Amino acid sequence: MVRLDATSQSPRQDVPQPPLEDATPPIQADLDLPDDITFPPTNLYSDEPPLETDFHRRQIDLLIRLLEFWWHDRSDFYISGNLTVYYNEQQLKKRDFRGPDVFVVLGAEKRDRRSWAIWEEGGKYPNVVIELLSSSTATVDRGKKKELYQDVWRVPEYYWFHPETLEFSGFHLVAGTYIAIAPIDSGRLRSEQLGLELGIHDQQLRWFTTDGTLIPLPEEAERERAEQERQRAEQERQAKERLESYLRSQGIDPNQLPE
Repeated sequence: MVRLDATSQSPRQDVPQPPLEDATPPIQADLDLPDDITFPPTNLYSDEPPLETDFHRRQIDLLIRLLEFWWHDRSDFYISGNLTVYYNEQQLKKRDFRGPDVFVVLGAEKRDRRSWAIWEEGGKYPNVVIELLSSSTATVDRGKKKELYQDVWRVPEYYWFHPETLEFSGFHLVAGTYIAIAPIDSGRLRSEQLGLELGIHDQQLRWFTTDGTLIPLPEEAERERAEQERQRAEQERQAKERLESYLRSQGIDPNQLPE
C-alpha cells in the first residue's frame, strides 16, 4: 500500500529518484531535524497504514499463510505483508521507506520481525514483491512503485493484482528493466525466483506448483490427508473381508488361524 513520499537517494541508486505520489499526509512532516542526525538503525517498527478493504487483508493473509505452509520445512526465506521495508538509515527524517503488500526474501532467516531494515539484513532486498491494486493506489503501483522496485530495489520479480477487478500482471527484471512475464496456457505466471506459479483461483490470487497443482490451504491439506487415511483403512477392511470370505469357502475358520 502507498505510504509516504520517498525523496532521498537510495544507496543502490546513483541517479536521484522522483518523489513517489501519496495522498496520505506524512507523520511529523513538519519536524525540523538537523542534517547530521542519524536515527537508530535497529528495531524499527513497521509504519504502514491500515489496509483499505477486507479483500486486501484476506488476500495478503492468504498468500502469506499458503507459502509458509507449503515451505514449512524451509528456514531460508522470509515472507510478510504490509510491513515497512527501510532502505535508508535516515529514513525517519527522509520518509524513505515503503511497505509492499506482500514480499518474499530468499536466503533470509525465517523469524518474526518488526520491520525489514536493509542494512540489518545483509543488504538483502525482496526477491518478489506483490502489490494489491485499489482505486487509490493503482496509479502509483503501476508507475512510481514499479520504478522504485525496478531502479532502486532491483526486485527480480514484481506482480500486481486487483482483488476486485482481478487485473493481474507480472514483470521480471532483464538487464535492469522490467519485462512482462508471459502467461502460460492456463493464464498463470511462473515465478522463476520461487519455483512456483501465481494464478487466479476462485477470484483470489493463489500459489500453484509448476505442474499446475493448486497449493491447498492447511485445513484443505489436512482434510485431504484424513480422507486418504480413511480410504486406506477402508481398502484394508475390504481386503480383510475378502480374505476371510475366501478362507471360509475353503473350510477354514479365519478366527482359528495363528496370529
